[in-house]
Amino acid sequence: MTESAVIFNIQRFSIHDGPGIRTTVFLKGCSLNCFWCHNPEGIHTKPEVLFYSDRCIYCGECLSKCEHSAHTINNNTHEYNRDLCVVCGDCIQFCYSDALELTGKTITAEDVFEEILKDKDYYASSGGGVTLSGGEPMLHSAFSISILKKCKAENIHTAIETSGNCRWSQIEEALPYTDLIMMDIKHLDTDKHKSATGVHNGLILENAERISEVNIPVIFRIPVIPTVNDAEEEIAAISGFVSGLQQKRKNKFGKDSAFLRLQLLKFHRLAGDKYRAADMQNRAAELPDITKERMSELKKCAASFDIDFKE
Repeated sequence: MTESAVIFNIQRFSIHDGPGIRTTVFLKGCSLNCFWCHNPEGIHTKPEVLFYSDRCIYCGECLSKCEHSAHTINNNTHEYNRDLCVVCGDCIQFCYSDALELTGKTITAEDVFEEILKDKDYYASSGGGVTLSGGEPMLHSAFSISILKKCKAENIHTAIETSGNCRWSQIEEALPYTDLIMMDIKHLDTDKHKSATGVHNGLILENAERISEVNIPVIFRIPVIPTVNDAEEEIAAISGFVSGLQQKRKNKFGKDSAFLRLQLLKFHRLAGDKYRAADMQNRAAELPDITKERMSELKKCAASFDIDFKE
């Protein structure tokens, strides 16, 4: 049986999702609802239509192609009614200005792998490979594992970007085919974590502990978000937790330990257009900026712990 899942992007020549030149596969659907998410189109599991109203040229082609009257144009104002839309995509192929975009497509693991193989030579020459991201790739564990297995059979480096908010069995089954895990830790306080992401952090921290006991390279990442975790004591708490995981790994595997690192990621607002296009509230729009100086201070705080720190 060929596994399939809803993908909202396959990004070739990526350099930010692991070592070297990579192909990043973005799977749709996430078990968290972080209010600053920079991939809001990946939160929901089903395909959606994005409407960029500022691109519309009011040609009316979408009206003539939509059988469900989801589009109306009056006085140079284009209204898109999501309640009437069945996400068939018929209107999108006739939108000459790219104001309408379908995000999310059901695709087989075999078809994704064919796309991955196109850049195999670049992976080899750059030390790159494939990264499964999202959304949350472990929500589609059978599909993700199918791709990971195919990649390993071709000696392609594999990485997973995960929130860790999934069953351990889903992660555990993927480990034999995974060369690198990148996992976010957003807060150690469970109530503040729930306020910011919609879920408590117990399962995430438990999975972080378990991952540290497996000898696979791991990068724990802190997305630094104003008002959420940008205080030094909050960064210190996470850094101390990760430092403890690193020490446990070293105690277990000694000089043969795979690296376990910490990385701080600066908050940005680049997803604003996508929030508007998806008709979603952008709750991070009014957050203050984090200056370079402040990020340097927080990185210095994290690096002060006995931990492998990644710039």
